[in-house]
Amino acid sequence: MAGVRVPIIVGPTAVGKTAVALALAERLPLEVVSADSRQIYRRLDIGTAKPAPRELRRVPHHGINVVSPGERYSAGRFAREAAGWIAAIRERGRLPIVVGGTGLYVRALVEGLFREPPLDPESRRAVGEYVARLGTTDLVRWASRLDPRFGGGGRQRAMRTIEIGLLSGRPLSHWQERARAASEVAPWYVVLTVPRPILHRRIETRAEEMVHRGVIEEVAGVLADGTLPGSPGLDGVGIREVVEYLQGVRPRPMVGPGIATSTRQYAKRQETWFRHQLRGPVFTIDAVRPAEQVAAEIAAAWAGTKEGEGS
Repeated sequence: MAGVRVPIIVGPTAVGKTAVALALAERLPLEVVSADSRQIYRRLDIGTAKPAPRELRRVPHHGINVVSPGERYSAGRFAREAAGWIAAIRERGRLPIVVGGTGLYVRALVEGLFREPPLDPESRRAVGEYVARLGTTDLVRWASRLDPRFGGGGRQRAMRTIEIGLLSGRPLSHWQERARAASEVAPWYVVLTVPRPILHRRIETRAEEMVHRGVIEEVAGVLADGTLPGSPGLDGVGIREVVEYLQGVRPRPMVGPGIATSTRQYAKRQETWFRHQLRGPVFTIDAVRPAEQVAAEIAAAWAGTKEGEGS
């Protein structure tokens, strides 16, 4: 794979990625590129579990507080901007480390920007209307037939795979391989894992702390300033449940438990994605231990790579 090797720390939400990255900064001259589709939104600090202001001052972060909650931010835009952040970090003689749990952001960065082939608008509309009526099982079956490398990812990804396969005559994976060849980043994945019961306890604790720290007031302030409830920044796990309460759909005592339930479901999807979708060297590490111990092991493994020794 073309490009410079970059450590990419991934794992489910609440596994401890931020703490490990901050501990790693004590050992390596690094700057963090956040690959988190929620933390790019300004003002929603509690609801998106951003690093604390003192932590952001101590270790430079990129990809946090980029756009307003009402603005849409795509994986493609992240890939373009993250490539620029990474290049600038390296020019400063420091090590860029990508940290985050948004698989599509990581894929866009590592596999290059997918530029779809020219597709006839009328045919595209007809295909889109047809596949939108299919059930999820039928969508997955068709996507798998049109692209043997289809790896799942929900209805939208299956629909996209069918559309590209039918209208271009080539599977989606073919076009992705072409984009990947042009990528400037070669990943060295670090996957943080903890046993599921421990992860669930961490998620429940975080949800309780979010409510205690004022996530409801935080979201209410964003809505009061004119951001619509269905805006991109307000449609994520941990924020959506607060919006439901503020709209009278959910009782206040159920905000914390609702956040915990949605977060557990999201974490399970993340674990599945990172288990099946990463292409490149993968270093899996138990993150139950203190962040400092985990960081020490990561630093040692990075130093042991040929690219790490030369960075």
